[in-house]
Amino acid sequence: MSGFSAEWLTLREPYDVAARNAVVLDAVAQAFRGYAALAVLDLACGTGSTLRAIGAHLPTRQGWRLVDNDLGLLARAGTLGRAPHLTVTPRPVDLARDLELALEGPLDLVATSALLDLVSQDWLDRLVVETAARRLPVYAALTYDGRVEIEPREPLDDEIVAGVNRHQRTDKGFGPALGPAAAAHVRARFAHHGFTLVEGRSDWMMGRDDRDIQEQIFTGWAWAAVDIGALSPERAAGWLAARRRHVADGCSALRVGHVDVFATPSKMR
Repeated sequence: MSGFSAEWLTLREPYDVAARNAVVLDAVAQAFRGYAALAVLDLACGTGSTLRAIGAHLPTRQGWRLVDNDLGLLARAGTLGRAPHLTVTPRPVDLARDLELALEGPLDLVATSALLDLVSQDWLDRLVVETAARRLPVYAALTYDGRVEIEPREPLDDEIVAGVNRHQRTDKGFGPALGPAAAAHVRARFAHHGFTLVEGRSDWMMGRDDRDIQEQIFTGWAWAAVDIGALSPERAAGWLAARRRHVADGCSALRVGHVDVFATPSKMR
């Protein structure tokens, strides 16, 4: 599953890279230090941003199974292989239906980025149960947790964010999404199944020079607030016009809360 355009994924990738929690990423690197080779599964890979972000922290010889249901994104991700040390196998899979199929075969690590806030509690439970049964560690990065800070303030900011957080809980293809509750559920479910967790914040940080992405985010938020019924189109348009003025004037700053988690079973494969 992806559901996002290649253009949006390209725009957000530098912010994802900057946001990834260094302590969590170091825990991933330490877990596989000394491995001669590593087999990684990337769930909802998009264009391969997770590989690009963490590949240099892992053993030199890597085999990545990249899974998504968007054939266009998979085609882009499939070009990342660099023989002989990096092999990439793109696989089209409907993760909502066939998660277990994606997990079949030899693996050392399951990775995913910006996915778990889009899935349902039932789907998350499937992921935890299946990885626990296979004794597979999971690196889940950039899970949205509902925290938002915007400067300068506008009167409708809180209503917009509340509407966005309600919209985040609608079905994104996996059933009713966890949305901003995902991070807490991830901690609870992995801990319940005996995983040890290393976690940390991985917030997007955007300032005066980050105009394009703020424009995209605010536009999307205004649409979401209207779509969920939190604001009328007229009020949302007024809010968006004010936010666009701040962006154009170079005085807009935005922080969007995310969490990274590395969950390891008591015994790894």
